[in-house]
Amino acid sequence: MASEQLHITLIQPDIVWEDKDANLQQYERMLAGIAGDKHVVALPEMFSTGFSMAPERLAEPMDGSAVRWMAAMAVKHRCILTGSLMIEDNGSFYNRMLWVQPDGSIGYYDKRHLFGYAHENEHYSRGEKRLIASVNGWRINLMVCYDLRFPVWARNQGDEYDVLLYVANWPEARSLAWRTLLQARAIENQCYVAGVNMVGKDGKGYDHAGESSVFGPLGETLWQAGREACTHTVTLDKETLRKVRTGLPFLADADKFVLL
Repeated sequence: MASEQLHITLIQPDIVWEDKDANLQQYERMLAGIAGDKHVVALPEMFSTGFSMAPERLAEPMDGSAVRWMAAMAVKHRCILTGSLMIEDNGSFYNRMLWVQPDGSIGYYDKRHLFGYAHENEHYSRGEKRLIASVNGWRINLMVCYDLRFPVWARNQGDEYDVLLYVANWPEARSLAWRTLLQARAIENQCYVAGVNMVGKDGKGYDHAGESSVFGPLGETLWQAGREACTHTVTLDKETLRKVRTGLPFLADADKFVLL
């Protein structure tokens, strides 16, 4: 059933480094505190461990404990739960963003752009295709962290999607890029953009400033978090999106291309 509104909740945590149980307990408390309607609840990149390069020790299969936890929480809270985990699949490791629905179905997107600066490409296999998920008539393009720096991969060709959703562990040292690129993706794709990040220090000593954000299709700031762990729900409006795209039909003039 189509809906004119989409309620998207971002959970910005202080991730406990490589401690799955502690993190899942933290999220249960944060989920329990969400008031009001929620269609999609987004957790950060590698939300159960932090951005660790130890998948050989920490990755789980698609029926692993964190995946089962996501399914249970989606049912309990009657929402779609998304976020990325270290996943082992057919002998390879992936930074995999799961899209877990309360009916038990699971879709996924494997991170395309692996962060070579942190040697992610030496531990994980990259994804080869995008996933544009659907909920109540809204189309949501799922992306992970470093994908944000590559606009071609996110390009909205011919009204393909309504929302770009990035889950991340984005360090404070590059916060300006985080804010600027999220806003740029909204403007150039005439879509809503939501980015969820973490706060605190990770196991490698890198600080994270949070700044989880939601931008409108003109690049306007709808919400931005500070440096504290928090949850926040933003309501997106389809009529606003239609007015922007019909009043300023820039997407019709975009260059056409095919991703190989």
